[in-house]
Amino acid sequence: MARFLSPTNGRATGVGGLPHTDPARAVDDVLAAFPEVPYAPGLPNRGPFEQIVWNDARVLPGLELVEGRLVVDLEADHSEAMELVYLDFVEGNPAAYGPAPETYSGLLELVSRDLSSAALVKGQVTGPVTVGMQVVDRNKRPVLYDETYADLMGKMLALRARAIEERLAATGVPETLVVLNEPYWASLGSTVVPVSDETVRLAFEDIASQVGGGFGIHCCSNTDWSFVMDLDPAVLSMDAYQTATEFLLYASHAAAYLERGGIVAWGVVPADARLFAEESEASLVARMAAIRAAMAEYVDPALLVRQSLITPSCGIKFANEEEAGRIQQMTATVARAWREGV
Repeated sequence: MARFLSPTNGRATGVGGLPHTDPARAVDDVLAAFPEVPYAPGLPNRGPFEQIVWNDARVLPGLELVEGRLVVDLEADHSEAMELVYLDFVEGNPAAYGPAPETYSGLLELVSRDLSSAALVKGQVTGPVTVGMQVVDRNKRPVLYDETYADLMGKMLALRARAIEERLAATGVPETLVVLNEPYWASLGSTVVPVSDETVRLAFEDIASQVGGGFGIHCCSNTDWSFVMDLDPAVLSMDAYQTATEFLLYASHAAAYLERGGIVAWGVVPADARLFAEESEASLVARMAAIRAAMAEYVDPALLVRQSLITPSCGIKFANEEEAGRIQQMTATVARAWREGV
């Protein structure tokens, strides 16, 4: 069962993807910026199977590629493959769900390196809501709205998360963190793209049951943050550059979450090179100082730093390799200022 992590003390790490196509160069840049909390970068520019959803949906029973879309024919008989997923889930057997070179080249490169300087190592899995909204049936209806497949996806991705965690743990780094990438959690409470809270909760609990270390959530849009914090993820990763104002409406809720042992990853450095070019070290440090001031009424500032990470706002895809390197180095710089109370 997933658990809270040791305090991360305002260290820096990354989120999701990089624009690189060479896994070795990507991991070199990760380790240069984030030696204490390295992360496994996704490399979507290598091809569609390294993109979120595509990389994790490939083990979904009945999946087909139809005219560029991921499709499951719900009228076909997939019972044998589905039963295998359920059996593997009950037995805790992730062998068939491990990362492959064509889908997780960044992860496999990272775990081949010497990570002896790291206190925590981080990987990522696409979340079941995001997969379930992007994979559709023959009528182009998201399979998340099929009760059987909604349940199945939570269990399938739980096994994927466990397989990734095992790869991370084999590095010998003291603690591991697997983060669900869930941009579609922005739909929580929406009437336009309705997503049931209960569906989300059950899938989260399924995945948490298979993960033994830290298990977190990344949502790069505004959402129902009280619902997310009540799930008690080890890490709540959010876009503090674009949505800090909305998140801070939940400041008292966030304080309670931090006091329970949760960690907020403040994504304050813009991952888009165009936005990044408009900022400076001073302006980004000032943004974090404003967050510190807003939270001071609710939580001890020392605890706020202790239970925090500093990250880019999201995966870095709107940038070239050189720009991505600068964004990651700036993240490390802002994290140092945050720890020092500047």
